[in-house]
Amino acid sequence: MGNQESIPKDAPAQMHHYYSKFMRECPSGLLSFHEFKRLLDLPGLDSQGDLYLKRVFEIFDLNHDGFIDFLEFIAAINLVIRGKIDQKLKWYFKLYDADGNGCIDKKELLSIFAAIQAINGYTNMTAEEFTNMVFQKIDVNNDGELTLEEFINGVEKDEDLMELISKSFDLSNVLKAIQNGRRNSV
Repeated sequence: MGNQESIPKDAPAQMHHYYSKFMRECPSGLLSFHEFKRLLDLPGLDSQGDLYLKRVFEIFDLNHDGFIDFLEFIAAINLVIRGKIDQKLKWYFKLYDADGNGCIDKKELLSIFAAIQAINGYTNMTAEEFTNMVFQKIDVNNDGELTLEEFINGVEKDEDLMELISKSFDLSNVLKAIQNGRRNSV
């Protein structure tokens, strides 16, 4: 019974709320990439924005079957709402590591950051400036690649970089769309 103390009292109601929304938006119980874009009200993205959203979708699709089911949906919401910083940094690392080789190179970081800018309009610095700054600050062995350990340690030690990464990858718009449901289309 001691474990129940850590579960918020409203958790069952929240779960039911999310399940109802998920099933209303996706009666089949499986959310495709196109439905995901529609749910987030982002159907007409350019190729860069589409690339980023596809990476987000692929990371949320834990079993890699091409769909997000309800459990994967809840895992994604939980990461956004309750995820600890190291969990979020691991998620960001996965997002950046487009080829899945366990390292982030400059090309991958540049590509994803440019895609993020295409969606959220973040323009305080160019994708090139961002990429160069990240590698300058946290590529400790100067090999042109960031391992998960270098990434997490480097970002956690640099408050400015942590804030920049958190802001540029803010998933609150994704969460708002999920919580509010898709806007009614005319």
